[in-house]
Amino acid sequence: MKLKGILIASAIAGAMSANAQAKDLTVGFSQIGSESGWRAAETTVSKSEAKRRNVTLKIADAQQKQENQIKAIRSFIAQGVDAVFLAPVVSTGWDSVLKEAKEAKIPVVLLDRDIDPAGKDLYLTAVTSDSVHEGKVAGDWLVKTVGSKPCNVVELQGTVGASVATNRKKGFENGIAGQANIKLVRSQTGDFTRAKGKEVMESFIKAEGGGKSICAVYAHNDDMMVGAIQAMKEAGLKPGKDILTVSIDAVPDIFKAMAAGEANATVELTPNMAGPALDALVAYKAKGTVPPKWIQTESKLYTASDNPKAIYDSKKGLGY
Repeated sequence: MKLKGILIASAIAGAMSANAQAKDLTVGFSQIGSESGWRAAETTVSKSEAKRRNVTLKIADAQQKQENQIKAIRSFIAQGVDAVFLAPVVSTGWDSVLKEAKEAKIPVVLLDRDIDPAGKDLYLTAVTSDSVHEGKVAGDWLVKTVGSKPCNVVELQGTVGASVATNRKKGFENGIAGQANIKLVRSQTGDFTRAKGKEVMESFIKAEGGGKSICAVYAHNDDMMVGAIQAMKEAGLKPGKDILTVSIDAVPDIFKAMAAGEANATVELTPNMAGPALDALVAYKAKGTVPPKWIQTESKLYTASDNPKAIYDSKKGLGY
């Protein structure tokens, strides 16, 4: 057999072996819950990516409770799954259960969120965005947009204790640092939900003269911003005009609001964390290839100049 034929045959055999490895894999996914449209899309895309690779994916909805995630992981360990995907609701309190997974030789991959650095030896890799960078992109946009104009900002934080909330706050503050005209005047958790985002924004509007002293709202996710937009409209304000908006995730409904002139900017968090995670897992199982400890995804800024209606149409079928 000529060298070219040997190489082709070897490549085909390798691909078949990788596909066989993937087909035999069963992965347990402890998902946070459905606190946002982005989270629902992540679940939908994860199922699609697993199906494309012939991987059996078992999803456990934790309903935003860490104790449910810990129970799910222990259940996956008892079932003898080949790996566990974990989207951690908070960043601490994982050592015991992750040690149990490690002792059972079941690799754990973090999706979307990280855990306390002390636990880095307990998981294989983390597929996440740089959430500090996401917040900074949002802050940079606001600085550029308002220029030298005085601007009081209110902030809708994500779940207290979640690494992504801590980091998106830090990044935004980095972005506006040194701008004496921009002041963060109020900050409160909206738990990443529309209902809570609306409730907190209502309280901000009442506390700030009917919203007249608010220049901009920064929300750690789009769902809270959608709720905040509703609160602004009910208060007789024009979101996107009277009060600027910038948030994170790039879910379809924020593009619908943007197309209507009621939202200004969003930073995309891709819902496809499972694709890179599965690629890394298959390579690890098939060849023993150890992935980098962090697989970073892109964070892209979208504004009204990016044809929000077209983006909405492209995203609306993803399960948001």
